[in-house]
Amino acid sequence: MYIKRPAVGLVFCFFYFAFYFTNKISVRLLRLQSHRHWKYVLSVLKFTYPTLFQGWQTLVGGFLLHVTWKLGWVEISSSSRSEIRSWLPSSGLFVGIIYAGSRALSRLPIPVFFTLHNAAEVISCGIQRCALKEQVSPARIWSALFLLIAAGCLPVHDAQFDPEGYFWAVVHLICVGAYKAFRKSQKSSHISDLDQQYINYIFSVVLLAFASHPSGDLVSALEFPFLYFYRFHSGCCASGILGFVLMLTTVKLKSSQSSAHYASWNFLAKVVTAGLSPLVFDITLNAPTLCCLLLGAAGEALMVYSDRTGA
Repeated sequence: MYIKRPAVGLVFCFFYFAFYFTNKISVRLLRLQSHRHWKYVLSVLKFTYPTLFQGWQTLVGGFLLHVTWKLGWVEISSSSRSEIRSWLPSSGLFVGIIYAGSRALSRLPIPVFFTLHNAAEVISCGIQRCALKEQVSPARIWSALFLLIAAGCLPVHDAQFDPEGYFWAVVHLICVGAYKAFRKSQKSSHISDLDQQYINYIFSVVLLAFASHPSGDLVSALEFPFLYFYRFHSGCCASGILGFVLMLTTVKLKSSQSSAHYASWNFLAKVVTAGLSPLVFDITLNAPTLCCLLLGAAGEALMVYSDRTGA
């Protein structure tokens, strides 16, 4: 944890990239010689049981966070019951974020997913402006407009258009936008970032465990053909561990740098991950789709610039 600030950002970028690639391919799970291509957990193998997959990730994250807390490596304060109750609506949104995000990522290319994910800023700005009566800078409004246009035009021109993937991406971005706005409204709360994540983990594990049977995921997963392959197990373990490490790195980066610098590193991590994804995953790009992706990146870049300059 005692590394220089640029190193923290680079470590964050690495684990951001590794986490999304691992979630998408689960360490290139299994190569079948007869098909001559890699089988993916979320895309080709169709292990699309999000209550189990996300329940496993949050269980691993919560367990590792509890262990590191007990070892004294991280600090988690004892929050009061009223503080925990006040945070529970945000934990519910967190479950919506990871559940819908998992379903969307299983069906959409990573650059498309990021473009739709970034449109959550439109929801956040709208809630800030209309519900919380906060001032929003002109640059941020233009940025949100660019993000909205990019996300709105993308399904019209996407050659790989998947209705279900886009539906869950919309649910995901709504939850992300509401989550961001809720966090900003809780500025006076004494719950730290690690406390918030600890509550999120516990709430998610309990809720997803209860939802796994009614959703049919528990029964369907028992019929998954690669359930007992060690590479599938190692991929799932890697996904859970990387998610936890990314969360810790994110908290460290936020605490060591300003919000504007964190936004810059987050933007860089997305650009690197999206830029490298076509080397591993199949994605069909036409001119309009590429323009939408670039417009979305420009919108986020403008938002980062407005944060850094205060415009």
